[in-house]
Amino acid sequence: MKKIAVEEHFITRESLDMICQVMTGKYADKKIVELEKSLDIEHMWDPVSRLAPFKVDWVVDLLADLGEARVQAMDNAKLDVQVLSHISPGAQVLNAADGTHMASKCNDLLARAISKYPDRFAGLASLAPQDPDLAAKELERAVKKLKLKGAVINSHTRGEYLDEKKYWVILEAAESLGVPIYLHPRSPSSDVIKPYAIYPVLASAMLGFCHDVSLHVMRMMIAGVFDRFPKLVIVLGHMGETLPHLQWRMDNHWIRLPFSKNLKKTPSQYLKDNFYVTTSGMFSHIALVNGILSSGADNILFAIDYPLEDMRGGIEFIDTAPICTADKEKICHLNAERVFKL
Repeated sequence: MKKIAVEEHFITRESLDMICQVMTGKYADKKIVELEKSLDIEHMWDPVSRLAPFKVDWVVDLLADLGEARVQAMDNAKLDVQVLSHISPGAQVLNAADGTHMASKCNDLLARAISKYPDRFAGLASLAPQDPDLAAKELERAVKKLKLKGAVINSHTRGEYLDEKKYWVILEAAESLGVPIYLHPRSPSSDVIKPYAIYPVLASAMLGFCHDVSLHVMRMMIAGVFDRFPKLVIVLGHMGETLPHLQWRMDNHWIRLPFSKNLKKTPSQYLKDNFYVTTSGMFSHIALVNGILSSGADNILFAIDYPLEDMRGGIEFIDTAPICTADKEKICHLNAERVFKL
């Protein structure tokens, strides 16, 4: 059975250097360093841990490889296609000018890699929402000229979320172009992160990532984003960052609140109409079956989260999933081909 994995990561040596400059306080724009210090949990960690996974050489080597070694690893695991995106936090930790420049260079590099392996790679554009107008233009360039299949946005940009109307030009561009935005996590923003400080490890994949993205999504719903952009498609990793499993409770309280009268749908309906979820980093058959029951097999896409998760483990997970062949075909490749126009 063909398999397309839709949340697989890369990095460039140049982008890694710039991200690490911010995290270590060596970035030339000191205002940005201070802002990021106040926002990211990485700065509560010791100097080595706060740069994880970027301080682990083998992880960096796998991220930076967009050539034959990655393709060979895919062959060994029996994975047909990777949809590639720059690893979080991407260009969003830089100032607007540097972030825009870095995103553009990463997109050019990604497009060149895809051109060498067009049957094995597809890609999502990096963006720098710090300048929303330029980010929208870069998305248009990436889709129309570079043939990328959408964009990745790493949740908040310095504590600001996509419900703020200054960012809607990016959402408008995505809807107009007919491409999805993959809303990828990062650690929660400054006001939310304080209770994590005593146990910083909780602020990342164990809890904080889904906390931040689920909050982000609910803010977008309440702000009317999906009424304004009814054809906008958002993709969520990690089986939907818990949101599909909260639908009944969200709806139950949503309809009691005055603001709900100004919105066209309930959270569960927005999730069905505007969202897809992926299996990235969630190799649980229980979670998968629950996801099919709550979201439907038509709304789930296969993903691994490589190289932060094991490629073989992801393939074994989906191969042994206790679901019917028709649903497995949808999740493994048919839905991805439809959503990303592969």
